[in-house]
Amino acid sequence: MSYIHFDKAQLINLNYSLDREIIRTNRSGTYTSTTIIGCNTRKYHGLLVVPQPQINTENHVLLSTVHETVIQHGASFNLGISKYPGNYSPRGHKYLKDFDSEPIPKLTYRVGGVLLQKEMILDTNRDRVMLRYTLLEAHSPTTLRISPFLAFRGYHSLSKENGDINKDFKKVPNGASFQLYDVYDPLYLQISKKAEFVYKPDWFRNVEYILERERGYDYQEDLFVPGYFEFSIEKGESVIFSAGLTEADPKTRQSAFQKEIERRIPRNNFENCLKNSAGQFIRLRDGDTRVIAGYPWFGWWGRDTFVSLPGLTLPTGDYKTFLAVMDTMSKDLQGPLFPNVGSGVNFNMNSIDAPLWYFWAMQQYILYTQDSKTIKKRYLDKMKGIIDGFKNGTDFNIHVQENGLVYGGEE
Repeated sequence: MSYIHFDKAQLINLNYSLDREIIRTNRSGTYTSTTIIGCNTRKYHGLLVVPQPQINTENHVLLSTVHETVIQHGASFNLGISKYPGNYSPRGHKYLKDFDSEPIPKLTYRVGGVLLQKEMILDTNRDRVMLRYTLLEAHSPTTLRISPFLAFRGYHSLSKENGDINKDFKKVPNGASFQLYDVYDPLYLQISKKAEFVYKPDWFRNVEYILERERGYDYQEDLFVPGYFEFSIEKGESVIFSAGLTEADPKTRQSAFQKEIERRIPRNNFENCLKNSAGQFIRLRDGDTRVIAGYPWFGWWGRDTFVSLPGLTLPTGDYKTFLAVMDTMSKDLQGPLFPNVGSGVNFNMNSIDAPLWYFWAMQQYILYTQDSKTIKKRYLDKMKGIIDGFKNGTDFNIHVQENGLVYGGEE
C-alpha cells in the first residue's frame, strides 16, 4: 500500500473524492491532472496538457479524459465519469475499489467478476501520457473499449461545438491520429496491441467544471469524441493506451512504460518526496531550461526562478541543471532587468529585486561547489551590466541613491 491511499468508501463519496486532485509533470513542460476518480473539475484538468509554442506560450488541453467500458456477455459497464447539468454521467466511480499513488497513480475497478487495474504515467522527456490496463481477474471473455474526449484548446479557455474542426483521422500503427485544428500538433492515440478503431464522431455537450463555477468563471464546454478503440483483454494481460504528439511504436510501449516506472524516485521517505517534487518544476524544451513557477497555470518568472533554483538543484548535486537554467535566464536579461510575472511576450519587467536574486543564486552555487571560475566565465559580464544599470538608473525610476541603497518606483 502506498503512503497516499483511498478506499472504496472514500472514492464513491463525491463530496470527498472530487476535492482531491492529482497533478504530475514531466521535463518537457507537459502535465496530466485530474481528480483521484478521473472526473475533471477544472478547465486546467486533462490527461495530456502540452505546450504548443507555435500558437503561444500557454499550455493546451488536447486530451481531456477517456472513458473506459468493460464488456462481457454483451453487457457494458462504463467506468468513466463527467459532470453535466444536474447530474454525473456515467457514474463509473461506483465500480472503484481503491486508489494508490505509489509509484504512480493507480485505480482498481471491480465490475462483477472483473477486477481491472488502471495506471497512469508521463513520458519523462516527451509529450506523451500512457495508461496501462491490467485485467487482474475475469471469469469470461472480456472486451475493453476506450473513448477519448478531445478538447484542443488553451487551458485558460473552453471548447464549444463548432463546424470548423477537422473530424477526419489518419490511421497509424494500432491507432489513429487527430488534428482538430491546423494550428495544433497532431495527437497520436495508439494501443500496444491490435485494436479496432470505430469511427463514431460526436460532441458531448455542456461538460461542467464545478471548481470553475465556484470561482465565478465560465464552466461548461463541449468535448469532441471521434469514436472508440476496442480490443479483447485476457486475465493477467496488460494493455497500454498511449497519447502523444509523436507517433509511438506499439511494440515498445510495454518496455517504455516499465522504464518510466524505474526512473521514478520512490516516495518512501521525506527526502525522496522532496526530490520527487523538486524535479516537477524543471522544464527543458527547445534548448531552454526553465523553472515553472507553479502548475497548472503559472509560467517561468524571474524572481521565483532565482529564489527557488538553488534549492531545487544544488542539494541533489544537479549542478548541470542549475547552470542550464541560469544560461537560459541570462538570455532573457534586458538591460539590467529580468522578465518577471508572465511568460514569452506576456511579461513585465518591473521587478526591482529579481536581478538581486540573480546574484544571490550565484552565491549559493559557489557556496555549494566552490566553483567561482564557472560563474566568472559565464556570467560576470551580465552581472557587471546589472550593476552599471542600477548605478546609472533604469526603467521604473530604479537607481542607486547616494547612500548606496537601491530605490525604485514611480507615481
